Amino acid sequence: MKRVFTPRRAAAVAAVAAATAVALAGCSGGSGSAGGATTLKVVVADYGTGPSNASAKYWQGIADAFHKQNPDITVKITSIPWTNFDQQVQTMVQNKQYPDVTEGDYFSNYAQDGLLYSASDVLSKPDNLLDTFKAQGTYNGTQYGMPFTTSSRTLFYNKKLFQEAGIANPPTTWDEVKADAAKIKAKGATGFGLPLGPEEAQAESLLWMLGNGGGYQTGGKYTIDSAANVQTFDYLTTLVSAGLTEPNPGTVNRTDLWQKFAQGQVGMINGSPALIPIIRSAGKLADSDWASVPIAGKTGALSTTLGVCDNVAAFKPNGHQAEIKKFLDFTYRDKYQLQFDKEYMLLPATKTAVTALASDPIFGPFLKALPQSVQYPSDTAWANTKTKIQQTIGTAVTEDPKTVLGQLQQTATSGQ
Repeated sequence: MKRVFTPRRAAAVAAVAAATAVALAGCSGGSGSAGGATTLKVVVADYGTGPSNASAKYWQGIADAFHKQNPDITVKITSIPWTNFDQQVQTMVQNKQYPDVTEGDYFSNYAQDGLLYSASDVLSKPDNLLDTFKAQGTYNGTQYGMPFTTSSRTLFYNKKLFQEAGIANPPTTWDEVKADAAKIKAKGATGFGLPLGPEEAQAESLLWMLGNGGGYQTGGKYTIDSAANVQTFDYLTTLVSAGLTEPNPGTVNRTDLWQKFAQGQVGMINGSPALIPIIRSAGKLADSDWASVPIAGKTGALSTTLGVCDNVAAFKPNGHQAEIKKFLDFTYRDKYQLQFDKEYMLLPATKTAVTALASDPIFGPFLKALPQSVQYPSDTAWANTKTKIQQTIGTAVTEDPKTVLGQLQQTATSGQ
């Protein structure tokens, strides 16, 4: 979920070298058409936890199978770490080294600049995409961003630590979160994992805002510095100052804290189905040692949650509409949707794949939450705003929340 935005730190640029380029064996490395053959450049985010399940392997499998059926089309995959995906795609666009397809973040800026094909241009069955996320990928009434994978969030808690701390039930209110975190801290563990570092601070922040009736927008207008949101970060500041979270939450990323939860070192953390394989691979917690429940709010558990989708975008400049359509029709088959979701414990983005997973004991509860979920803003100001949130909102738990949120509000409104 990214688009044209403010450049990230110079350190992010250095990570370009970490991108993994994977090309079909025996295929040319060009990006255009020659001698009747076309090369599609497909740039994807990496969802893997290491080399064994790197996303490049998943996409390589699709590329191999697609090439067998379409020998005149070469697919070149470039996999980029999530932490640098936005920056690197932006750099490609700025340098006019356009990809044909991206899978990761979508921002309406590219649609605004006339760089994207619409969903109906490059998918035979765009109506099979989940309606829940249609608005997020729409610009000026036309859908450009095509959801590829989705997720919803719940509160994960360590049942073993709860039992050791004498806690009978998971929290439903912020007061209970604070009390439970204090009891867990007394047992030598981190009470609540609060990842407000740059990886996904925008998600963690929104989950807490929702708990106090806030959010990034109200009626389509940004309200980041609303009284409700300031109160939310005032509360989070009390958790941090009391040592009930990890130290310096503004510098800590979700991936790192999820690993610590999996190691049994954290009592509570907000998470998605993608946390489950991390728990299982760590080997410290049995499935019976943890559970997930609705996220705690100020006065009660949330009836809605954050719904996130990662999108496919198809770029026009290389002129490969027909080839892109063939590739995306192939890629969006239920077989590959389900393969991706089961590999990375995420949720599908097509109606037929959702139907296939609806009765699954693990995926089912998360799927049920999607229709009532809240999504990120989809306007052209969100790209810069999101980047700024990732970089700075973590300081709102160590500095004056009203000032930090006010600066973010200025970023958002100046971009509208």
